[in-house]
Formats: sequence, structure tokens, C-alpha cells
Amino acid sequence: MEQTPGQLKHHVTAREDRISIFQKFIYSIGAFANTAQAAFIGQMVIVLNLGLGVNPALVGLVGAIPRIVDAISDPITGYISDNIRTRWGRRRPVIFFGAVTGGVCFALMFQLFKGHSEMYYFWYFMVFQILYFIGFTCFSIPWIALGYEMTPDYHERTRLQGASNLVGQLPWLIAPWCWAIMHNQNWFTDIVHGGRVLSLIIGSIIIGFGILPAIFNKEYFHKLPKPDVRGPWNVTKDFFKGVTITLQCKPFVKLCLATLLIFGGFMLASAFTIYVVFFYVFKGAGVLDQAYARGGQLLGWYGTFSALCTLGVISLTTWLSTKIGKRNTFFITIPLSIIGYALKWIGYNPACPYLLFIAAPFITFGLGSLFTLMSSMVADVCDFDELKTDTRREGMFGAVYWWMVKLGLALASVISGFLINATGFHQELGLAQAPDTLLWMRIYDIGIPIVTSAAAILVIMTFEISEDNAYDIRSQVERRRGERRAEERRVEEERRKEERRGRDEKIV
Repeated sequence: MEQTPGQLKHHVTAREDRISIFQKFIYSIGAFANTAQAAFIGQMVIVLNLGLGVNPALVGLVGAIPRIVDAISDPITGYISDNIRTRWGRRRPVIFFGAVTGGVCFALMFQLFKGHSEMYYFWYFMVFQILYFIGFTCFSIPWIALGYEMTPDYHERTRLQGASNLVGQLPWLIAPWCWAIMHNQNWFTDIVHGGRVLSLIIGSIIIGFGILPAIFNKEYFHKLPKPDVRGPWNVTKDFFKGVTITLQCKPFVKLCLATLLIFGGFMLASAFTIYVVFFYVFKGAGVLDQAYARGGQLLGWYGTFSALCTLGVISLTTWLSTKIGKRNTFFITIPLSIIGYALKWIGYNPACPYLLFIAAPFITFGLGSLFTLMSSMVADVCDFDELKTDTRREGMFGAVYWWMVKLGLALASVISGFLINATGFHQELGLAQAPDTLLWMRIYDIGIPIVTSAAAILVIMTFEISEDNAYDIRSQVERRRGERRAEERRVEEERRKEERRGRDEKIV
């Protein structure tokens, strides 16, 4: 069990383990760039359909195929980031390259003009989105890994991830207004023109904010010896060996599974929320367009309110974790999110639509605490892995972890489609959906994340790395590093003695 106040000693972060405010700020600026790409691309891709007339099926396809490339490039980039050695470090050169490449490709992706064929838009957007994902992976994976290694302290890791997630929430406050910006006829001729200009601004932000961590942040393990792996075949074997070892790390697998359950459950619920709002909460609107308009306004304000609540949750999670530990904090925040999901049953009220807001502060404890705590706990796992393997692989752990997040997103998208059909929903019925259909939509919307969140709690109950364990692991790995350095110095001294002895013998 993890310590609780008054039960076990609470560890205080040593002065030398603290990250300066400047270093935290610069790293967190990178979070804005990292989140901006995800927040804005989802809002702007609608230009293909509503602005250029591309079939929605093709729009869905153009969004799915690059994700396959993204899933492959993540672990490859993580491996490269772990194993390269340059005068500037392992992470920083890759971060710089990725920020520039990703920002340029994001801007080019939306440089579309009317007058071309549907397939031209499809292939143009497809190619540049693939290049964009490859480039941006080179930023995000080593940037995430850099955060894991910036401090060896259990609590300071949580403070860093909390600060990063706070800044990373800001794009989600702005992104819902992308449509209004692109559609502003005082600024642009149409949304296609607006998309071109907005993409240039966002691309510049990605470049400007993304290169700052590469320039100013410090690497903790930048002087590690270069791996003795030579030749394409040996590198390939070492890569797959690293992936296998990562997936065999039980504490890490538990973090991935808990994240998959909570994030996947949340995304499944999100898929049903829009249907429940349009077809149940506003079923009395009489006209479908009116239900869409009123429901869209409710969802917009609900999203903004939730994002603001998330900022508070991240701050509270960070503070609470430094007092009672990460697992104990998890056991508080995730049950609160379960209460929030249950409150949606009351919040879905056709007579008082905005009653839904009572659920938001509780629900945000789910994702708001999840990535703050999990990112910090993955950093602890990296120490655990070093103790077992004598290797630092933050890049590989970060890549596989976020690949699991993307897997959750993909699974939620696929499963939600089947479940929506299973409710008996028929689009042609409009607001006249069957009562059983609306009932099952609410049951899925509320019940699925409650079940998956409860399952995640059971998983984390078996997570082995407590605060005391983390500090013990750290002391062991640091002692082992010291012993290796001493042995390396001894070997080097012996080599120099042999050289001097050889020179003396030649002189004699």
C-alpha cells in the first residue's frame, strides 16, 4: 500500500531535484504545441466537406490512414530518441526537427483552393497529413520522454506534469471557436480561405512554441554511453527487443490498461453524448435544425465549462498527489468522475437542458487527473525498468504509452458505431426516435465509463510502485550508476597505465 499521512514517512523533494520555474515554463510551452495539433486539426478538417464538397466517407478515410503511419512511427521515433547521441543530447535535436517539420506540414496541409477535383483534395490532404504526423511524432515522443527524465524525484515529476497539462489545456479552450473564426466573412471570403490563413498561424505557433524546449530545456541523461549496436539487422533486432521488454514490464502494462479503460470509456461516452443532447434533451424543439442549433450551443458551452474545470482539477491533483501519493490520489479522483457520469442521468433533462452542467466538474476529475498522474507514474516505471535492464528507455515507454491512448481513441470510434446501431437509432426518423432507443443511448453514455473507470481502479490497486518503493528504486539505480562510473574510471586508468608502461619500455 502507498503511504498515507501519519502512516509512513512523507518524502520531501531535495533542492537539487527541483526543476526551476523557467525550465518548467519552457517545457510546458511545449505542451501547448503538442496539444494544439490535436485540438485544431479535428476542428479544421471540416473544411474538406463543408468548404470543398469532399464526400464525408473520404474525409473519414483521410483521417484514418495517416493514423496507421502514426502508430508505426511512434515506437520507431522513441527508439531513435533513446539511442542517438549528439553534442546537443538525445532528445533536443529530434524535438527541434519535429517542431519545424510538423509546423510547416500543418500549414501546407490546408493550403487548398477551390476548383480542383474531389480526389485531388483527398490525395493532397492525405500526403501532407502523413508527412505532418511523421514530422510531429519527432517532436511529441522525445518531448514526452524529456519530461520523464527532467527530474528523478517522485513528487517533482508530478509537479512538472501538472504544470505541463495546465498549459496543454489552453488550446482546448480556443479550438471550439475555429469554425466561427474561419466562417467570419469580415475577415475571410469563405471557410476555405479562413482555413488557409488559420493553418499558417497555427503552424507558426507549433514551430515557435515547439522549438523552445529543444533550445532551453536540459537533459538529465544526455551523457549516457552510446549503445554498442551496429548494422541495420542488429538495430532492427534491438528495436523489437526493446518493444518486447517494454510490453513485458508489468507495472507499465497496468498503467496502459488503466489509461485505455478510462480514456476509451470517456471517448465512448462522448460519442453518445451528442446524440442524447440532440434527440433526447432537445426532442421538444419540433424541428431538427432547431434541435441542432440549441444542442450545439449547449455542447459548446458545456465543453468550455469542462475545460475550465479541468484546469482546476489538474492543479488540485498535482497538490493532492504531493501530499498523499499518486495511487491514493487516483483512488479519489476517479471515483469522483464516476459520480459525475452518474449525475448525467439527472443532467439530461429536457425541461432544464443546462442542468447537465452539474456533472461537468465531477467528470473532469477523470481525464484531468489521468494524464497528470499516469505521465508521472510512467517516469517512475522508467527507473524500475533501469533497475531491471540497466537501460534508460523513456522514449520507448512514452511511445508505447501514447500508442495505447491512440488505440483507445480508435477502438472507441469503432465500437461506438456498432453500439449506436444496436440502440435502434435511425437518422431518417429525426426527432421521432423510439423511446427504447433514447433509453439505451443514455444507458451506454452513462454506464460504459462507469464500468471502465471502476475496472481501472481495480487495475491500479495492483500497481506495485508506491512512494517508498519509488525512492528505494531511485537509490538503487543511482548507486548502480555510481558503481559503473567507478568501474569505467578504473578501466580507463588501467588503460592509461598500460600505455605509459609501454612508452617507458620503448624508451629503455
